[in-house]
Amino acid sequence: MSDPTPYFREAGAGPGIVALHSNASVSAQWRPLMDRLANRYHVLAPDSIGAGKSPAWPADRAVTLRDEAEFLEPVFARAGKPFWLVGHSYGGAIALIAALSNPQAVRGLVLYEPVLFSLLDEQADGDALAGIRGALVGAAAAIDAGNTWIAGQRFIDYWMGEGTWETFPAPKQDAVATSMVNVRGWTDAVLADRYSLDLFRELDLPVLLMSGGKSPASSRRVAGLLSEVLPRVTPVVFAELGHMGPVTHPDRVNQIFDAFVTSKPQGTGLGLPIARTIIESYGGAIWAENRQRGAMFCFTMPLA
Repeated sequence: MSDPTPYFREAGAGPGIVALHSNASVSAQWRPLMDRLANRYHVLAPDSIGAGKSPAWPADRAVTLRDEAEFLEPVFARAGKPFWLVGHSYGGAIALIAALSNPQAVRGLVLYEPVLFSLLDEQADGDALAGIRGALVGAAAAIDAGNTWIAGQRFIDYWMGEGTWETFPAPKQDAVATSMVNVRGWTDAVLADRYSLDLFRELDLPVLLMSGGKSPASSRRVAGLLSEVLPRVTPVVFAELGHMGPVTHPDRVNQIFDAFVTSKPQGTGLGLPIARTIIESYGGAIWAENRQRGAMFCFTMPLA
């Protein structure tokens, strides 16, 4: 890369938070999170290699997840140590490897379905692996044939459901199709770049690990494997969301994130936000009432 400097957005002041986007996306996906937290935190959101305004993906070699993490070191340094590290999908995989490389620099991790698909291979989970391998190989074949539009369609419909691509406006289709030139590199990074599940048993950091109930089996399975070994993990499943939950429902996801990273001497912590998320996902409602002995939280749920 001729200019190894990552592009990044930043806002606010206070403890550092670095947010890493998914593939086929850019740092702008974290604008709602930045808007929510900039009055209390110093939030930085970089473009990864080949994304947005960062340098192009190198043509002469494969890029590993460790390369991605090292590329972002200037952003990590600007955040100050220790900082919170946030990652969605491909960004979640980078975040995990960055934390493994330098755990003392990281205060904690907030992850939404990190795509460390090599873990599925290690665990011989062929069923979960087949879907994502087919989507990535199919998208790469479309790129080789010079059809970025078909590559984008295969990629998006895998992650967000059959027919989703057709609902995208033309400018959004064009942006995703353009990003698909990196799909072979992403495939190598998340499938061929090997990390053992046992490595994450040693990652002694608070981790919020979120996933969507409607996500593909591959990413849900990776989240499940990690939740079994990370020593200080808080798993949260959004029953009504899919893999792109941080993009399609940022307020819902960011509310849980906010509760996790905010330290309150006398607060509700994660309990109330999680309860609200679960109840509302099933069409219920939750509210507080003032009683003589203090506040009481009430909720209703539909019978069916």
